[in-house]
Amino acid sequence: MRQTGEKKQMSNLGFRLMAFTFKVRDLFVPRIKILNEVGIKPGYKILDYGCGSGSYINTLADMVGESGKISALDINLLAIQMVQRIIARNQLANVETILSECETGLPDESIDVALLYDILHDLSNPDKIIKELHRVLKTDGILSVSDHHLEDEDIVSRMANEGLFELLKKDILTCSFVKAKSNII
Repeated sequence: MRQTGEKKQMSNLGFRLMAFTFKVRDLFVPRIKILNEVGIKPGYKILDYGCGSGSYINTLADMVGESGKISALDINLLAIQMVQRIIARNQLANVETILSECETGLPDESIDVALLYDILHDLSNPDKIIKELHRVLKTDGILSVSDHHLEDEDIVSRMANEGLFELLKKDILTCSFVKAKSNII
């Protein structure tokens, strides 16, 4: 596990309750339904930014295969520990964890798809995080955003605010963004 930035955590009880509600949620809307909208392919390098209790990890690992890689980042140590248990239990050699409040520690333009699911509404410094996601995404990379606390129009507005991303498409459960043409060097 790599660690960067300062660590802020919700209470362990609060996090465990949230993780339980995610398990119930996943019964009604399996994570594959969301991930299928993104177009993830074998060999992709994925950043699950705000991975929480790891709801997407197993499905992502299957989608990218052994040649792909998943970086699961969260601010909460308990989240990272839960993901590490998933990694160990399922022997997922293609998943790493990152404990951070913003910086990923990943190389520039190294990620094919970044997932920003159910946390945009709660980010303390969204502009800084959006800049970090822009930095690590490949020129033709996809930023997939979903947040049931926000309307699609709010998501598009927030993501386009700094002029770094532009909307590629709106699907049923996600909005996909690409780097804005004016920001590609």
